[in-house]
Amino acid sequence: MAETAPSLIDTFQRRITYLRLSVTDRCDLRCQYCMPERMQFLPRAEVLSLEELHKVATAFIDRGVTKIRLTGGEPLVRRDMIDLVRAIGRRIGDGLEELTLTTNGTRLSEFAEDLFDAGVRRVNVSLDTLDPVKFEELSRRDRLSQVLEGIAAAKAAGLSIKINIVALKGVNEHEIADIIAWAHGEGYEATLIEVMPLGEVDGDRIDHYLPLTQVQSDLEERWTLESDAHRSGGPARYVRVAETGGRLGLITPLTSNFCDGCNRIRVTATGQLYACLGGREQVDLRAAVRSDDPDAALQAAMEEAMTIKPERHHFSIRKKGEAPHLPRHMSVTGG
Repeated sequence: MAETAPSLIDTFQRRITYLRLSVTDRCDLRCQYCMPERMQFLPRAEVLSLEELHKVATAFIDRGVTKIRLTGGEPLVRRDMIDLVRAIGRRIGDGLEELTLTTNGTRLSEFAEDLFDAGVRRVNVSLDTLDPVKFEELSRRDRLSQVLEGIAAAKAAGLSIKINIVALKGVNEHEIADIIAWAHGEGYEATLIEVMPLGEVDGDRIDHYLPLTQVQSDLEERWTLESDAHRSGGPARYVRVAETGGRLGLITPLTSNFCDGCNRIRVTATGQLYACLGGREQVDLRAAVRSDDPDAALQAAMEEAMTIKPERHHFSIRKKGEAPHLPRHMSVTGG
């Protein structure tokens, strides 16, 4: 691909510079708000090979994507995952500015140094509670000590860490401030996320929906929150907690739509490009990379994606018993 290939720009004149690339829908946890206990994972034959994932990543870098986040499921459960990280990491400084990943932390102690050596400098770790009993109840697995060991190993390896906390009514709402204080005390950033209505789970999402407007109001009774102009390239807006000195991100897909400046697309582990997390619009990249002329087919697919990317999503959680906004789970789309 020539270096002068045009950037990807959608019909609302938003330049696409951020790719969230899922490498697997599998996970070694079963968080209640994410998936049912007896989750049916995809047949392995439907999942892109590491070579195909690399080809997709490279094609997007050549069209102006400067940031790639590897996701899942849990990306580090994918066999030989580090080989893919190393391959994509070779493009850092050659079109790619940042390679990062989101993880549940269970395997970070094993891979932290390899990730750093491959060019990763920052990881997001999903952690909704520091209570071992609550962690086991929420994730259906007794892995909190493993996660904390992984986070410590990532810090020791030189990785910057952001703790992602899903705000859950009746589960962790009274612990959120303590998690933030712990994260900031360790030198980590923290980001709060509203629960998203994706996929059927065991229970009713409205029972766990906690608007971040309420969380922020509660935090302001304890701390001084100051506006922060920092932008990470994602959907979060930021405040600074004066008392801890740390930065706090807020991702609010339900209470405060952030689509105007959307620069992101998502590709699932099966190669389905979703132009919007909250939409059904998709393009089949797996068919493209497995076609007779994969380079041309990928270019055509990327161009098509720009024409179908919607102006905004329409997430909502309004009443008990309401069906999820979309039937696919977050672990399938790429968290």
